Amino acid sequence: MATAMDAVSPDFLRRKAWTAAATVVDPEVPVLSIADLGVLRDVTFEGGTVVATITPTYSGCPAMNLIALEVDLALEKAGFTRRRVDLKLAPAWTTDWMSAEGREKLRAYGIAPPRPRSASGRGALFGVEDIACPKCGSDNTERISEFGSTACKALWRCKACREPFDYFKCI
Repeated sequence: MATAMDAVSPDFLRRKAWTAAATVVDPEVPVLSIADLGVLRDVTFEGGTVVATITPTYSGCPAMNLIALEVDLALEKAGFTRRRVDLKLAPAWTTDWMSAEGREKLRAYGIAPPRPRSASGRGALFGVEDIACPKCGSDNTERISEFGSTACKALWRCKACREPFDYFKCI
């Protein structure tokens, strides 16, 4: 049986499905959509089924089941009756997949965003990074703990304004 969706162009349907899936927010950092974060990797069609592919920020991310459920619900609300959400572990997620808009949303929310790899270099994982305070902008900061409120963040403190803040780790 033909549906109204059958008469619409594949490009339009893909954009509609992407837009719907991209409305899902990260439950641990609710100012970021999964598209901002780079977790939403692709939206394709296999036959008449829309397939949204997501990649976790790390393989043990506890939010992925909820994100997959929310993506499925967003696609359903957008009118897609045949849908699937695939979890793809390779290639591994990297902070380089975060959008510039997502990085700015993090900063405005009070979390220091990771710098693009080209700015920080791989050595930053093992060396000292200069992390700007998202509250006052000072580079006079120090790491308090490698682990912050979630596993993907570290806890830092600004020596200028004395405020603690999370830093989204560069992966």
